[in-house]
Amino acid sequence: MNELCADIGYKSINHYGEQLCGDHVDIVKHDDGSCVVVLADGLGSGVKASILSTLTSKIISTMIAENLPIEDSVSTIAATLPVDSKRGVAYSTFTIIHLKKNGSAELIQFDNPHVILIRNGDSTEYPKTELNIDGKIIYKSDIVLKENDVFIAMSDGCPHAGIGTAYNFGWRREDIAQYMEGLVSVGYTAKTLSTMLINECYTLYGEKPGDDATSCVIKIRKREPMNILFGPPANRDDCDRMMSLFFSKEGKHIICGGTTSSIAAKWLKKPLKTNLSFERSDIPPTAEIEGIDLVTEGVITLNRVIEYAKDHIAENKLYEEWEYYNNGAALISRMLFEEATDINFYVGKAINPAHQHMDLPINYSIKMKIVQELTECLKKMGKSIKVSYF
Repeated sequence: MNELCADIGYKSINHYGEQLCGDHVDIVKHDDGSCVVVLADGLGSGVKASILSTLTSKIISTMIAENLPIEDSVSTIAATLPVDSKRGVAYSTFTIIHLKKNGSAELIQFDNPHVILIRNGDSTEYPKTELNIDGKIIYKSDIVLKENDVFIAMSDGCPHAGIGTAYNFGWRREDIAQYMEGLVSVGYTAKTLSTMLINECYTLYGEKPGDDATSCVIKIRKREPMNILFGPPANRDDCDRMMSLFFSKEGKHIICGGTTSSIAAKWLKKPLKTNLSFERSDIPPTAEIEGIDLVTEGVITLNRVIEYAKDHIAENKLYEEWEYYNNGAALISRMLFEEATDINFYVGKAINPAHQHMDLPINYSIKMKIVQELTECLKKMGKSIKVSYF
């Protein structure tokens, strides 16, 4: 998994009238690059289902991450969780995707809809071994990962969508696979793919879901470095060092801030051309420097990127706003959220005299806060972050 990495995103909707979701996704990442993802669907809906699925996913993800046998995990769940007095069963159904450091994935599935694997743009079947553990039929698969593989795990609330309305027997797994094939080819993030799938389920339920529905998407992709320069250095003598380090890094280069872009243009001996078209009145226009992938204004633009980032890791309601527009904030968001896996920040500590006007309270501490908030959001998206100050 050194050359490849996993983009993981998930989204849920609650059973109509319930405040808590009966599904739960748990992700455990290790320093060696391995990762365990568990999607658990608790019995019924509401508080009890939420507790059952949360406990199930926590127990399984922790035990699998410690390389304990799946038999032990299932037995532990059966012994730990309370038994439902009406149905006589205790725990939730679950899907486990164990991404190993050797570049393979182990799938373990119990009573959830089977994981969809989209490879080379098409839904692909994969071998399954049937296991009987404590009377429960569990399917196990070992898959060698390839670049651009997409795994789609879901609770049964997804194929149940549309029963008796749009479809007689619900939204079948093969129909979901076909629907997702078209979206995967566009190159959306895992989070956006899971959001689009759940939004479609919500529509099929007539916006009143008859069950909790959760989708978890994993995209296998190559590592993609990205570099951001924000603010001039505190000491002017550090300009050459800051610029040479920034431009020597592989990957795309983004420059944020008027003064910063002027310094970069001078260092590169290239003209700085400002775009005069405003796509949005509240986001300053971008600029161009030959050899630089993106040049934007600083504080206002990055504040909007933070707004998009916070939403992206939560409800993801604003994804259409940054997915389809071409202002500075939307362009940075697409590059950071969708393209980048490893992001290097080069942050200058200089206090900009233009920001000291009493009506524009943008000071050093605000710049540092922007960097801190943005890097925290990107880490939650699974990005590898390195920040260098000058």
